[in-house]
Amino acid sequence: MAANTHDVIMLFGDSITQGGWVPGGFGQRLAENYARKMDVINRGLSGYQTKWAIPMFEQIFAMQHQQLHVPKVQLLTIWFGANDAAPFPNRQHVPRDQYRENLEHLVNMVRSPTSPYYSPSTRIILITPPPVNSHQRQDRNFDATKSYAEVVNELGTALAIPVADVWTAMWDASGRDERALEKFLHDGLHLNEAGYEVVYNLIMKIIEEKYPEIHYDRLEMVFPPYWANVEVE
Repeated sequence: MAANTHDVIMLFGDSITQGGWVPGGFGQRLAENYARKMDVINRGLSGYQTKWAIPMFEQIFAMQHQQLHVPKVQLLTIWFGANDAAPFPNRQHVPRDQYRENLEHLVNMVRSPTSPYYSPSTRIILITPPPVNSHQRQDRNFDATKSYAEVVNELGTALAIPVADVWTAMWDASGRDERALEKFLHDGLHLNEAGYEVVYNLIMKIIEEKYPEIHYDRLEMVFPPYWANVEVE
């Protein structure tokens, strides 16, 4: 498959997505492996939850999708929940049912033929919030975050969208010991390099199994030829 000149992978989420550019971050690793094949655009919004994200996505995706001669979004990752799950009355809190509705709204903005942002060629991956280590981060609740991760898995099944279940992967890898989550979380909420490695591996596994046509190994370089084949005048 030859990617169009400006095709992109768009990462949309909260601060955990925004932090994906750190060395070893999932955004950095995607950008490295898709170099000269697809550009990676990070639209992480630190502190945001799904209610605040919807109007921002309207602007971000419209700019990317509606103008002429702009990149096509081949893959969109949607990753919220860490802030939505903040305990009430934290102003970031979004009730669980509303969180599900907001996520579904974001998906339908891309998938619904009646949406002004309809993009049938855009593949979507939903990502669960990671588990929190409440021993490091007292303003978050372990069980609450787990329930929001369950919402993402339920919605993915209902909408037939693959889910990168970060919560389960990190929980299992920590031996189901909350304190051991510090291996993946530098402050009990945000991911370190080991945490982002889990995310990257889950995303690539989904691409390999569900969207193999956009795996970087199957894409041609956007600007050929390979340097060794350049003709010297």
